[in-house]
Amino acid sequence: MAASANPEGAAARIVIENCAIATVDANDTEYASGYVVVAGNKIESIGAGKAPEGLENVGRRVDGTGHLVTPGLVNTHHHFYQWITRGLATDHNLFNWLVALYPTWARIDEPMVRAAAQGSLGMMARGGVTTAMDHHYVYPKGSGDLSGAIIGAAREMGVRFTLARGSMDRSEKDGGLPPDFAVETLEGALAATEETVKKHHDASFDAMTQVAVAPCSPFSVSTELMKQGAELARRLGVRLHTHGSETVEEEKFCHELFGLGPTDYFASTGWLGEDVWMAHCVHMNDSDIEAFARTGTGVAHCPSSNARLAAGIARVPDMLAAGVPVGLGVDGTASNESGELHTELRNALLINRLGAHKEAALNARQALRLGTYGGAQVLGRAGQIGSLEAGKLADLVLWKIDGIGHSSIADPVTAIVFGAAAPVTLSLVNGEPVVENGRLLHVDEDAIARVTRDEAQRLARIPAES
Repeated sequence: MAASANPEGAAARIVIENCAIATVDANDTEYASGYVVVAGNKIESIGAGKAPEGLENVGRRVDGTGHLVTPGLVNTHHHFYQWITRGLATDHNLFNWLVALYPTWARIDEPMVRAAAQGSLGMMARGGVTTAMDHHYVYPKGSGDLSGAIIGAAREMGVRFTLARGSMDRSEKDGGLPPDFAVETLEGALAATEETVKKHHDASFDAMTQVAVAPCSPFSVSTELMKQGAELARRLGVRLHTHGSETVEEEKFCHELFGLGPTDYFASTGWLGEDVWMAHCVHMNDSDIEAFARTGTGVAHCPSSNARLAAGIARVPDMLAAGVPVGLGVDGTASNESGELHTELRNALLINRLGAHKEAALNARQALRLGTYGGAQVLGRAGQIGSLEAGKLADLVLWKIDGIGHSSIADPVTAIVFGAAAPVTLSLVNGEPVVENGRLLHVDEDAIARVTRDEAQRLARIPAES
């Protein structure tokens, strides 16, 4: 029986038929051959077989033969600006990598950030991401409207977007890692964050832009900024995001500076709760996981970046078993040069099988859930996106699985998770096409490639000229 929700008015419809469907709903409902009807910006109906007869105002019909439809992928952690510093410090661990790159990152300006956001968003959108997220925390003095540039790039691309407005106020002189000229003051960071929320955050059901409060990390942020940041977020009714428990060095840093492990430190500053999600969470003991589960604190799992920086293997199976919300993140492209989230489905599965649970760590459907519904959970949007259900927003992807890379794999979900990165034939965000036949519809990919190259070269010259 097909589920249906009849929207008011005569919204234009898109009908997709003859495709395999993985809804990623609470029951993991799948159809070997089914349909999705989109009306306006919402899913009107979904089910097995052919779409209902007599539908009015059908503006487009899509024959999905040879394809799998899934919810759009949801990215839960990224640093767009790093697109123009890819391929550097390739043999460093996290702390050494940060020390090597902070002096360059501290020279970014608005044109660089806009170009980097376009490159980051473009690669993700081409690979099936319909909801993107950027944790931007480097705001050099006089660099321009960086938050506005990032949000503008997402709007131009047509993707749903969360900006985690980051900040740093603990520089080298205070025992932190960033250079002194790369940080904000406590008061300045809080004021700028509040201004960004008030200017850009949309709390509506179908919001295309939301903002979170996101001090960078324990080793680049004062305790007072953590505490007041949490208070600010809750006063404004937005979510909280930061890095947590990424490396053994971070754990040692927290014990030496605060006398607490990372999770206990976060608890002491008000940073555990259903409105919080942390990036990485690699080095978590049983009590840490229990605290996250008890409080509903979410995790952005970034397997490729964790491997690139030799940070370790996060205990994702244990987190899921405990009830911790877990999504997937690309992380910045200076530690994940491909910048694609659909490859993280495969990497999450494979890397977690190197851990204690071995082949029982994750399966294909769990990996797909991490990249869709799990991501929606940690962004606080599971009621609107992350699964294909009547009444939810029409963010979906049509993956081509009848080509050379996938046609001999019988199970469609296994094909897109275990197989090569599947081509995207169609991606809808809010019911609007954003990608068709692997190409971005609203921006010029070749122009983005040129401008990101030029801005990367300009940034590389600045430290030498300074």
